[in-house]
Amino acid sequence: MSPLDPQIPPVGEEIHLPGPSLLPLLTTVGITLAVVGITLSLILVIAGVVLTVVCAARWIADTRHEINELPLD
Repeated sequence: MSPLDPQIPPVGEEIHLPGPSLLPLLTTVGITLAVVGITLSLILVIAGVVLTVVCAARWIADTRHEINELPLD
């Protein structure tokens, strides 16, 4: 490093990226089933809503678990 280079600030907070997951895709499929089911069949609406709720609950639980594992600093 030469004297003309500006001082580099110290390293800040580490960036956390979540791991790969199928939950966003499954949630989207559930919402799509529910919306398409509005015009086709009540069974599709029920299946889509159930899939969406289960996936959203699992997604929230996984996120809470990942947040609890992060360092406090």
